[in-house]
Amino acid sequence: MPAYKDKNGKWIVKYSYKGLDGKFKGVTKRGFETKRDALNWETDAKKKIHGMLDISLESFASQYLKFISNRIKFSTYVTKEAIIKAHIIPYLGRFKVNEITAREIVAWQDEMLKCINKKTNKKFSKAYLRLLQNTLSSIFAYATRYYNLPINPVHVSGSIGGGKDREMMFWTQEQYKKFSEVMMDKPIFYYAFNCLYYLGIREGELLALEESDIDFEKKELSITKTYLRINGKDYINTPKTKKSIRKVSIPDFLCEELKEYLNLEYTKNENNNRIFLIGKTALTKALIKGADKAGLPRIRVHDLRHSHVSLLIELGYSAVAIADRVGHESIDITYRYAHLFPNKQKSIANDLNKIAEDK
Repeated sequence: MPAYKDKNGKWIVKYSYKGLDGKFKGVTKRGFETKRDALNWETDAKKKIHGMLDISLESFASQYLKFISNRIKFSTYVTKEAIIKAHIIPYLGRFKVNEITAREIVAWQDEMLKCINKKTNKKFSKAYLRLLQNTLSSIFAYATRYYNLPINPVHVSGSIGGGKDREMMFWTQEQYKKFSEVMMDKPIFYYAFNCLYYLGIREGELLALEESDIDFEKKELSITKTYLRINGKDYINTPKTKKSIRKVSIPDFLCEELKEYLNLEYTKNENNNRIFLIGKTALTKALIKGADKAGLPRIRVHDLRHSHVSLLIELGYSAVAIADRVGHESIDITYRYAHLFPNKQKSIANDLNKIAEDK
């Protein structure tokens, strides 16, 4: 904070910092003869605060987790906490925060690049490596913002990971119909997958649905929440983004199917208002089994959302209209699905030719 003079012509300097107890503390020092003296004192004082980072990254990470616990979604917090405990503390936890440099970060990156995912028996995906790096960077960003750490060493070290590893996959309408037919003997999955494919909603949004979210008169579905299962417990959380809170028009045939489904006895549960009392794992297993039975390529549950978007593009809807329906920004639809939109370049060139010829 800039120094300034008091009414007696002396210089004053004020600044604030956040202590390790999580509380902001204000510092005021008066009586300097010159502005330079005041600013030099402030610089020296902040260096002493920087000495507060003379603690292990493990201890500082605990403080960081405490700080963010009430500032981010619970699901995001759980992910960060798991990454810090499993992939950061074992490698960097013993180092002092103010002594970690890009050299230590690069060594950690090398270890992460060699790690094997126990579930897939493959190296970490590019997307997961990027998540690991971002998590570590956020710890040091907290240190730079509140404890005057001069520089974030993760920024200096360069990045690992990158974009999405897996190519976007989707089923055509004909493929989905084949899949739907083999699912008819499993009503809860048949209706659930129809909602995912024909509404383009996320699986968490589907699993959070209650009967009150369906307006059969207006033929609309209200998306206001999402379902999560963390450490064996069910949670209903706010949607992924503000844009995700939306109304989705339901086609007539699906309205009738949902009425049929809600009349089934096993959809009623006094202790739970969710209409699809299944989890994401059950959806994944049913999708794989149904795809194999129908002789279709395996896709992820989330790929049904991609399938819905590709269907709408094929039907000629704009990126703006599609974005409103699926809860994205239109620019995201344009960027992610650009290869599916019809190429208008030749039409543009032809129209420009006509304009030029008319002159």
